Amino acid sequence: MTYAPPVTEQRFVLDHVVRIGELVEDADLIDAIVEGAGAFAAGEYAPLNRIGDQVGARWQDGQVTMPKGFRSAYQAFVESGWGSINGPTAFGGQGLPYALATVVMEDLGSANMGFSLINMLTPGAIEALVSHGTPEQQATWLPKLITGEWNGTMNLTEPQAGSDVGALRTTATPAEDGSWRIKGQKIYITFGEHDLTDNIVHLVLARTSDAPAGTKGISLFLVPKFRLNEDGTPGAFNDVRCVSIEHKLGINASPTCTLSFGDHDDCHGWLVGEEMGGMRGMFTMMNNARLNVGLQGVQIAERATQQALGYARDRVQLGKPIIEHPDVRRMLLRMRALTQGARALVYYAAGRPIARMAAMRPREHGWTC
Repeated sequence: MTYAPPVTEQRFVLDHVVRIGELVEDADLIDAIVEGAGAFAAGEYAPLNRIGDQVGARWQDGQVTMPKGFRSAYQAFVESGWGSINGPTAFGGQGLPYALATVVMEDLGSANMGFSLINMLTPGAIEALVSHGTPEQQATWLPKLITGEWNGTMNLTEPQAGSDVGALRTTATPAEDGSWRIKGQKIYITFGEHDLTDNIVHLVLARTSDAPAGTKGISLFLVPKFRLNEDGTPGAFNDVRCVSIEHKLGINASPTCTLSFGDHDDCHGWLVGEEMGGMRGMFTMMNNARLNVGLQGVQIAERATQQALGYARDRVQLGKPIIEHPDVRRMLLRMRALTQGARALVYYAAGRPIARMAAMRPREHGWTC
């Protein structure tokens, strides 16, 4: 069954729960985004869902190759501007409400969950740099992240530490050129290596020398796959290697990587925010990701409901499609009600400033919708 974007349901929640008209006066623009995002997801991402599951991401000699068709679909995402919906206008974004970016992300995830994970963490990296990066870092990295030409990743977990972030051992040593040398290993890094973009921007937690134990001694660093030339194009390889990828049921199209930094002592990183202020910066990214993880529940529920409805219409039992049986109709109606309720909750958190503040504490910076 193909994916059918739930445009009517999305518009209803935007109008009556988010009150999108208070945030964007141009109703035609809202319609164009909601309808266009759905059509894009159905036309570009959805057809790759099956090959993504059957073939999946392939690792060989430190490099990850995505299935056929993924690169062209991702380039279409970049060229269509879907990644820039709520990006700051100062760096090439459209400056629209976060709720509209949430509609785009829902469609992409319902159409192709595994593939859409490349789109999920980049907004958090953008928000972290907007909130904590220097003007130079923002000017250098944000334009490509906002368009999606480069994707962002979140690097917390280490093999020996698990969920205890304070036990991380990745180190950062200052260098004469003002950067830092990063050395260590991170696991479970979503889209940490792939062939869809010409650079990857890793946000990495590491411990500087003489830093105290636990989370208080952690700093945040920007570590690209490739260092940049003077003209801003990707240049020298930055000693970041993918040593393996996970095999996860249902998201074979998403390379979940183990990354090794500085095997040859040539991994350059740049401090984001204050030294030993890494958890503050990382929580900015993590809290953005939390909203998108909640949205994943809506994505899966929507796709499951559509699949169930299609099956119920086609499956004949006792001489009629099972959708005509009362108990089946009850279950389908329950699925639709729960999906719409979850969508309303997530859109509300994404679209109303006060609700988003409550959903994303702790945080110290200004709020945007």
